[in-house]
Amino acid sequence: FFGDKLVVYHSRYSLEQRTEIWKKIINNDSNSKVVLGARSSIFLPFINLGLVIIDEEHENAYKQFNPSPRYHARDAAIYLSHIHNSKTLLGSATPSIESYYNSITKKYGLIKLKNRFGNVSLPKVIIKDLKESVSKNTMMGSLSSDLVFKIKERLNNDYQIMLFQNRRGYSPYLECSSCGFVFQCINCDVSLTYHQLNNELKCHHCGYIDRNVERCKKCDSGIILKKGLGTQQVEEEIGEIFPTTKVQRMDHDSTKKKDSFEKIIDAFEKNEFKILVGTQMISKGLDFNNVGLVGVINADSLIYFPDFRSQEKCFQLLKQVAGRAGRRNNQGEVIIQTYNPQHNILKKIVENDYEGMFNEQLNQRLEFKYPPYTRLIKIILKHKDLNKLLKGSNWIFELLCKNFNDQLLGPESPLIPRIKNKYIRNILIKIPINKSLKKSKQLLAKNLNSFSSVPIFRNIDVSIDVDPYN
Repeated sequence: FFGDKLVVYHSRYSLEQRTEIWKKIINNDSNSKVVLGARSSIFLPFINLGLVIIDEEHENAYKQFNPSPRYHARDAAIYLSHIHNSKTLLGSATPSIESYYNSITKKYGLIKLKNRFGNVSLPKVIIKDLKESVSKNTMMGSLSSDLVFKIKERLNNDYQIMLFQNRRGYSPYLECSSCGFVFQCINCDVSLTYHQLNNELKCHHCGYIDRNVERCKKCDSGIILKKGLGTQQVEEEIGEIFPTTKVQRMDHDSTKKKDSFEKIIDAFEKNEFKILVGTQMISKGLDFNNVGLVGVINADSLIYFPDFRSQEKCFQLLKQVAGRAGRRNNQGEVIIQTYNPQHNILKKIVENDYEGMFNEQLNQRLEFKYPPYTRLIKIILKHKDLNKLLKGSNWIFELLCKNFNDQLLGPESPLIPRIKNKYIRNILIKIPINKSLKKSKQLLAKNLNSFSSVPIFRNIDVSIDVDPYN
């Protein structure tokens, strides 16, 4: 639409290409009036910025976790717009709790689009109780007989299908059936994921790879069980149930090669294969004409996650995945498999009740003092010596108590307490919304300077993350 007025900016471009775009923008070139970019594009040297659009503003990918600077591109873009005295538009079918809260408190304006493009009906969402299928012995691997029947039905009508499983690899861990030994990474406190294609065990945190072993390293038993479910296993099961149907997988492993992501998308769009199995990559704004069915293999792993935003994220992700179905003429269907069909968040998804989910989450956030009623600052401490780390984290916690008192949580180990041979301890500070964030940061900086001045703590890695769970 914008022709040669458009430039695209992201990290896959070479340094020379990015420099060329940088020069065009700083010179206010007529060929760079519209910039389409990833989060790094907010740092371009805009001269006369008139409008900032943040698409899918709820996306977790806007948050830079590592390395520093740790920032949230959505919030930084809003501030960038404020500097230039320009307009900002946040777009999302499932807004973040904070953004929607800002709209109902009149900090932001709100526009609701109540119909899909072309007035297409929203997909019909069906919750499938896996307990019932297991008790009746009608499961086909990880798929219920109902999901298999719906896939057959859609294939017979020449539709395409998308299957969502938010775990790559074949099995999340291998376990010895005799002694219960689980194969673990030597550098991280996490199990190794089995990848069947290369017949190897991989750590998804540090990259450690071990060859697949046929016998237990602890008791030498030859019975090793593959536990859990990954996209490779789902792809294999689909291939066995529908041997004449072409299946493709889209996850981090299958899109490593250059242009592989685009090739899979193009092939699916051209109807070259019928079933696409993938992680959350398949939920990201893809627009296919012929997808009639979306299947969620296991929704429970999204709901029960140790994060105060887990239910919000589950709602957003499943609604985004569901939105891939029936985008043109006929109404699509979505089947969500779960062992907890009565869970409140699943009911809200079936009813398409965003506001119900929002109000429920808002009440919980108020009760337990989480955003949007507080601001969060996380202090992350890392060291190879656990005893030194424990001593250091307790020391800084006692110091922080003098200034922050009941606003502190911790020090505690995260879900994965050791990554790349370094142990981790976290301290979380909840700053009430009516307290000065600037003064809190100054107090924190003063305390951290005191901490780093203690000789035995100097080699403890300390990093600060504001809004760490955004």
